[in-house]
Amino acid sequence: MDDMNLPLSNLNLDKDGFLADHLSWNDAIAEQLAANENIILTEDHWQLIHLIREFYNEFGLSPAMRPLAKYIKLHLGAEKANSIYLMQLFPQSPAKYLAKIAGLPRPENCL
Repeated sequence: MDDMNLPLSNLNLDKDGFLADHLSWNDAIAEQLAANENIILTEDHWQLIHLIREFYNEFGLSPAMRPLAKYIKLHLGAEKANSIYLMQLFPQSPAKYLAKIAGLPRPENCL
């Protein structure tokens, strides 16, 4: 059985619910991780999920909020880098929940 068919409880997660190996991530795992946070993924979520994975591939780390917003503004425009927009999609801590659902490590500055 591969990771995409595993229930969330059987995924290899760290103590905070982040995927232990970002290379094992796929869309089905993202759906499971989002559901665990009571988030239903839309096209807007997916756009940001793929973008934060690009950031990780480019820089080798999960961005905190400010670098994330700058990267979003650069690639998707100022309206999508707006903190209100991001909070609507990923309540409480956009950088943290976006990284978690994207299968990336916790950003260093996120509580």
